[in-house]
Amino acid sequence: MSARKILVTNALPYANGPIHMGHLLGYIQADIWVRAMRAMGHDVTYVCADDAHGTAIMLRAEANGITPEEQIANVQREHIRDFDGFGVHFDHYDSTHSDTNRARSQEIYLKNREAGNIAVRPVSQLFDHEKGMFLSDRFIKGTCPKCKSEDQYGDACEVCGTTYNATELLNPHSTLSGATPVEKSSDHYFFKLPNFANYLQKWTRDQGRLPLSIANKLDEWFENGLNDWDISRDAPYFGFEIPDAPNKYFYVWVDAPIGYMSSFENYVKQKRPELNFDDYWKKDSQNEVYHFIGKDIVYFHALFWPAMLDGAGYRTPTGLFVNGFLTVNGQKMSKSRGTFIKAETYLQHLNPEYLRYYFASKLSDKVEDSDLNLDDFVQKVNSDLVGKVVNIASRCAKFINTNFDNTLSANCAETELVQTFIDAGDSIANCYEDREFSAAIREIMALADRANQYIDEKKPWALAKIEGEEQQVHEVCSVGINLFRQLAIYLAPVLPTLAQQVQDFLKLDSFDFASRTTILTNHEIAQFQPLMQRVDAKAVTAMVDDSKDSLAAAEPAKADKNADKKKTKTADKTSTPKAEPAVGEAEQIKIDDFLKVDLRVAEVIDANIVEGSDKLLQLTLNVGEAEPRNVFSGIRSQYAPEDLKGKLVVMVANLAPRKMRFGVSNGMVLAAGNGEGIFIVSPDRGAKAGDKVS
Repeated sequence: MSARKILVTNALPYANGPIHMGHLLGYIQADIWVRAMRAMGHDVTYVCADDAHGTAIMLRAEANGITPEEQIANVQREHIRDFDGFGVHFDHYDSTHSDTNRARSQEIYLKNREAGNIAVRPVSQLFDHEKGMFLSDRFIKGTCPKCKSEDQYGDACEVCGTTYNATELLNPHSTLSGATPVEKSSDHYFFKLPNFANYLQKWTRDQGRLPLSIANKLDEWFENGLNDWDISRDAPYFGFEIPDAPNKYFYVWVDAPIGYMSSFENYVKQKRPELNFDDYWKKDSQNEVYHFIGKDIVYFHALFWPAMLDGAGYRTPTGLFVNGFLTVNGQKMSKSRGTFIKAETYLQHLNPEYLRYYFASKLSDKVEDSDLNLDDFVQKVNSDLVGKVVNIASRCAKFINTNFDNTLSANCAETELVQTFIDAGDSIANCYEDREFSAAIREIMALADRANQYIDEKKPWALAKIEGEEQQVHEVCSVGINLFRQLAIYLAPVLPTLAQQVQDFLKLDSFDFASRTTILTNHEIAQFQPLMQRVDAKAVTAMVDDSKDSLAAAEPAKADKNADKKKTKTADKTSTPKAEPAVGEAEQIKIDDFLKVDLRVAEVIDANIVEGSDKLLQLTLNVGEAEPRNVFSGIRSQYAPEDLKGKLVVMVANLAPRKMRFGVSNGMVLAAGNGEGIFIVSPDRGAKAGDKVS
């Protein structure tokens, strides 16, 4: 199949605040898809821009004592930093406040005006006398005229989805001053959306254009009849002036989506002149254009945007890929609970690839909300990435590095097994293309289980102790490295940093999907370095605590005091995990309490992986007693069984036996954790099994 030419965009983040976890869901989804499509050999261009216009930015700049241009430049630097931190790599990141976007917006407006799609008529607007300005929709709140839900903005109800004019709100108030606004007449410019009713009804039903659930929801608009769309705002306003209309500005939702076009246009001019703007945006273009957006802005992208484009003689998007909202621990993100987490705060505590993987494990092509359950997040990353995937390389690489001159065996001892991993790539690639990321992850983890099962069955650590089995050890570990290589290729769109580390470790020139078809034999690898550490639950707690402190303190006072009260009541019912006490702050005990603990030196006689557990090793310990002790220890992420045999450890010998699913654990091995791993506590030289530790 020949390479497709694809343009991908993300919803434009508003240049008025930081990127947070809710934003990242959609950006990570798009970045994974872009990387996957490139890995399949397609020519994908990925652009975005800051949505830089509107009254909110003008007011924020005023409050900060800077110009709007300085405000949006500062925020853009922060946005780019955060996207880079999470591996979301756009080919070009622009701003809607550019000369290119101004020119393109004016052109599209004028073409629609010439085609008879623009009307001008006086409208009554809400005016805040205290601020001396007309109020844009986002600065008006009131009661929805349809469902009577309170605390709704002036353009649409978040509860029932109805859109309306701000003057239709019941009991409106200005969120800027708290004053009750008054109606005032002003000439406004309208886009005649009803002119496109038949076109849009067909467009939204074109196969593959929209998710079916979204197309069904849009039917309500057609049943109720489309209305003209108000595309102008009065001065003062930070944006582009409408041609031939002094002191009238394009509403931000006019030039924002045009920013997709202008961002691509600037990319072509500045970085890839061999591309042609018209090849992607002309009416009959066969190249593909996709927008990744959140479900809250579907109406703008599925009705107003294609109508504007069609009215100006441009092509419309090939498809809209829509994601739902993000909840944290099953609830709406909350500043008071510390679950309204900024991208910057996350990056200060945790590996960004943890979140990329967790989101991928949740995402599908359906328009569904996703939940970031922090306990599940820790468990899934530790179990899947550390316990299953990375563990394969750590168990096999050291034999290749130490015993076989860093070179894989000349022949593949398990060609059929490796081929099944190669063949699975077709299904996994289809899952990626269909944006069924969770299905791809399930297939990849099933392969990881098979790889670990193979290594467990062959036990290279045991074979290495048998004279004459060196060749089999070489072959088994070489097969393991080949299986690991397949998994890393399949995970590369989700974990690009890990993939690059694996590519360097394996000394491979290519890591795309096609490269998987070659089995590595007689191939030199580098010295293995640890690839990924387990998620430290304490780091998650610290992230939540930092989010609570920084964001709650920075939250500006609300005009809607009742809303604050509602949020406080909700937060009061929710407990947050307590941080571990610092050294010296733990609850004190007396010497008599400590003397109850019988600490003994123990020798590891045998160690085995516990089937059905990602964390546990089964240890057989000599404690100087007549019978050895059986102890289960959660150290599998750091130690392979063969690393432990003969090792001296310290154990709690008088701990009451604990019945577990896998058997009875008769003691506890002491280990220390520092956020980078778990490390067994060992006595100094000269100690022997059975010695009392004091």
